[in-house]
Amino acid sequence: MSENRNPHSVRRIVLPSGRTIEVVRFHEVEKAPSRPLHICPSCESELVQPVAWAEANDGRWELLLSCPNCWWETEGVYDEDQVLALEERLDEGLAEMLRDLQRLTQANMADQLERFTAALWADLILPEDF
Repeated sequence: MSENRNPHSVRRIVLPSGRTIEVVRFHEVEKAPSRPLHICPSCESELVQPVAWAEANDGRWELLLSCPNCWWETEGVYDEDQVLALEERLDEGLAEMLRDLQRLTQANMADQLERFTAALWADLILPEDF
């Protein structure tokens, strides 16, 4: 079986005149990188994220990846397994951020409660405060 070495995507554009043209974009297929897509090859940060994406042929995805630490960017076409692994890592990162937010919210509320209780005991809260 021959491997498609020049994958491409075709987009149809309707011009204001009503005529339709097809734009063919040829993509270089990225070989499976030695590191996962979420790790920056420039600074080793694990925060690489997709900035833009479009579906390509054969279940592949065209991604524009960016690192917020060093501003490294790359655009390439990746297979479904690579994209699913990136998506899984992004979901894990979101869950981690939500856990951190919950811990921070609870810590802030506990601190506010302690300060309010101390103010009550010191008679620093007056009816006019409400």
